[in-house]
Amino acid sequence: MGRSKEQQEFDEKVIRISRVTKKTKGGNKMGFTALVVVGDRKGRVGVALAHAGDVMNAIKKAVRRAKKTVIRVPLVDNRTIPHEMRVKYGAAKIIVKPAPAGTGVIAGGSVRPVLELAGVRDVVTKTLGTSNKLTNVTAMFNALKEMQSIVSVKKTLKET
Repeated sequence: MGRSKEQQEFDEKVIRISRVTKKTKGGNKMGFTALVVVGDRKGRVGVALAHAGDVMNAIKKAVRRAKKTVIRVPLVDNRTIPHEMRVKYGAAKIIVKPAPAGTGVIAGGSVRPVLELAGVRDVVTKTLGTSNKLTNVTAMFNALKEMQSIVSVKKTLKET
C-alpha cells in the first residue's frame, strides 16, 4: 500500500534506453542503460542514469536513483521560472528564458520532459552545441538547481 502512494507522488518519463556491451573473455556481455526523469509537476524534479542486465531493471533502478536526486525548482505564479539563465555542461549550451502566460513549453528534445515534470508551463529554451540527450538533460537539471540558489540569495539580500 505504501508503494502505490509513492508511485502517485512522482510521474516518470524515460528519456533514453541504450543497449551497451562489454567485451569479456567469454564473449560480449550485454546490458541496458536507462535515462529517467521523475517529477511531481509542482516544482520538484529529479534525473538519473542506471545500468542493468535488462530494460525493466534498468528503468526501475533509474527511477529509484532519480527520486534520491530530487530538487525543488522555484516557480513564479506556479507556471514559469524566475529569470533568464545560460548554462554550459560539457558540449551542451542551454539558454532558458521565462515566458508570458499561455506561451507553453517551447523546448526541444530531451529538455522538454525535465521542464514539464518540474511543473514549468511557460518557458522558452534553446539548446546549442550537442544533441546528446544525457548531456542536455544534465545541463537543464543543473540550470534548475542553480536557479534555486540564486533565488534564495535574492531572498536573503531582501531580508537584510
